[in-house]
Amino acid sequence: MTSFLDHYAHPHWPDLSLVSHVSPAVQIHLAAAVIAFAVATLQILGPKGTTFHRIVGWGWVIVMFTVAVSSFFIRSINHGAFSFIHILSALTLIALPILVLAARRGDIKRHRAQAYQLYIGALLIAGVFTFLPGRLMWHIFFG
Repeated sequence: MTSFLDHYAHPHWPDLSLVSHVSPAVQIHLAAAVIAFAVATLQILGPKGTTFHRIVGWGWVIVMFTVAVSSFFIRSINHGAFSFIHILSALTLIALPILVLAARRGDIKRHRAQAYQLYIGALLIAGVFTFLPGRLMWHIFFG
């Protein structure tokens, strides 16, 4: 009995040359998302409340803003129209100011909750969808 990956996918070293064949919006979105994921992971694992955390956090907010805004220029999934994934982008644009305001007001519980929700929803869950068959990340790693 063959598995899904055996039948439909051929895992290989990432073919990053495929990125050069997509629109600048996709390239910006992909670069920003990878940076955002790496920085968020660093922030989650590192010490909180430090100057480093604050400075890197501001950078993360800017990169997440870039991820969300750039997604509105990517409409290949739904034949030129917005898709369900754009709802996550809109929610990200709402959540980012809440995250910042919570930190500025010292509401660390709310700040932490917003950070984790963005990490899980806007990066992990949305990121999983990029690996569906036919999508760019699928082709980079499995196509």
